[in-house]
Amino acid sequence: MLLTALAMLGVSFKNSIHHLLFIWETKEEYGYAYLIPALTLFFVWQKKEELARIDLRFSYAGIGLLILAGFLGFIGNMSTTITISEYGLVLAILGVVLAMMGWRAFKLIAVPLMLLFFMVPLPGFLFSSLSTKLQLVSSEIGTEIIRLFGISVYLEGNVIDLGVYKLQVAEACSGLRYLFPLMSLSFIVAYMYKASFWKRAVLFISSMPITVLMNSFRIGMIGILVEYYGIEQAEGFLHDFEGWVIFMACTGVLILEMWILSHIGKDKRPLSESFYIELPGSSGETAGPAVSRFDLRDVTVLLVTGAIFASSVYTQQVEQPKLSREVFAQFPLKLGEWKGRSGKLDQIYLDSLKLDDYLLADYLNQEKEAVNLYIAYYDEQQAGEAVHSPRACIPGGGWKIQTLDEVELENVHYHGRPLKVNRLLIQQGDYSQLVYYWFNQRGRNMANEYLVKWYLFWDAFNEHRTDGALIRLTTFLPPGQDIEMADKRLTGFAAELVKHIDDYIPD
Repeated sequence: MLLTALAMLGVSFKNSIHHLLFIWETKEEYGYAYLIPALTLFFVWQKKEELARIDLRFSYAGIGLLILAGFLGFIGNMSTTITISEYGLVLAILGVVLAMMGWRAFKLIAVPLMLLFFMVPLPGFLFSSLSTKLQLVSSEIGTEIIRLFGISVYLEGNVIDLGVYKLQVAEACSGLRYLFPLMSLSFIVAYMYKASFWKRAVLFISSMPITVLMNSFRIGMIGILVEYYGIEQAEGFLHDFEGWVIFMACTGVLILEMWILSHIGKDKRPLSESFYIELPGSSGETAGPAVSRFDLRDVTVLLVTGAIFASSVYTQQVEQPKLSREVFAQFPLKLGEWKGRSGKLDQIYLDSLKLDDYLLADYLNQEKEAVNLYIAYYDEQQAGEAVHSPRACIPGGGWKIQTLDEVELENVHYHGRPLKVNRLLIQQGDYSQLVYYWFNQRGRNMANEYLVKWYLFWDAFNEHRTDGALIRLTTFLPPGQDIEMADKRLTGFAAELVKHIDDYIPD
């Protein structure tokens, strides 16, 4: 019965499972996640004799959790927000276990089951925001470490200027490659640690500052090595090897912390007695005396998992109406006074974006001022194949977002209304750019990304349409130029652009 329900959920959340495996394979920050399901099963197996002594009971709270999981899966698929579906997958597993085993048994294995949440990647916008903040913090602390060695250094954003060399603390050096696996490790260690709850909590929470400080120390040491031995100290094998050393050092700090905690408080004991792997005995008991007959409670679980399965089939088989549009290869390269030159995206970006059509072009006006135009269009937006927000992508390119506002362009009207855009001022070292972007989705122009997700779900459900596009304008801001000139440039270009959009992006 339990296996049948889990199998149905596996099929229902197959897109989420495929995406999880893809992320674990391609992103080093989540490479550890392959171990999470196996560790969860191990910790549940540890409790098999205690589970065997518990009278398993049906729980309607588990049914409620299953219904919530199915709703999240449906919303995630229809709105193409795959992370929502992935959290729905974890909640579905918890819901089935709670429904079939009851509260007493569930509480016994609740912590190992909660470990499953650590295998789900953060939403893109949270990942990028966290990465950007950690880059800046690590850069600042790393710079102070370099100065302790008497080295003259200047910090601008996430760029450490040593005079001869400039070191950019990129996303890969933000510390997230250590933070996520170390948080997971500290959660496991805290679970296995036989001590007071406050000690376990301190052990888990401390993984965050430990990661930031150790990663900052690594950045500082790289700066020192580069100063004395050259830029090759920040590249290649040595750079990667330093990463492994730092992670092992973080693990060592956790062990030291456990040793210290074991010798303070009322529950003092040697570390060997408070931290060890507990295995089941050899009593021969097995888990567990599950519900012995197929009754209405089993039918309830099967009905709910069946409904989740049916909703997943619906989201995968919805056919969109055939839409008529011109391809961007025919888009005019003369817009008023602006003359353009088209470009191409590298295949690596096309493989990642999975778009159906796009336009990339640089336009110049009579004063030789430039505006870069990028439009990404999707015939269908599905989980993992949807418009990528510049707010998440820009930091990944090494740019720091200085300001972000949602504004209306009063002099630019589209379908009788002022055009609403996201306005970003971004900076990388000494260079600044002004960016406007908005979403053209099935006749709506929107700047709010949460509204985009809502209407994506709404239109998929009501009109069976998920097509849409992202439009982004970028202009370089020369040193000393008033930002109002850049705003005027982008606004003037947008006024010409919107006259030609309808033929290429269906209403």
